[in-house]
Amino acid sequence: MVITQRYSDRFADEDFAAVLPQETETVRGLYAAGQLRQIWLREDTRGACFLLEADSLGEAEAAVAALPLAQKEMSSFQIIPLRPYGGFGPS
Repeated sequence: MVITQRYSDRFADEDFAAVLPQETETVRGLYAAGQLRQIWLREDTRGACFLLEADSLGEAEAAVAALPLAQKEMSSFQIIPLRPYGGFGPS
């Protein structure tokens, strides 16, 4: 899971507007490749939360590093590794 937050204190709305079309295309590419599963926009702040499929933390970090907002250091990205919940399986 990745949680992002824009650096709105460092960048103007116009700065984000210039990068968001590239960001959207990169996210679409990750989705089409099956790497990005779901994405939500945050209501508490400007940013997003999304689920990535990755075989390793390094693979997830590489996917996040490919995002234009990450490359331009315009947002923070917190990667939280998850594992399956075992409570629904056989006991």
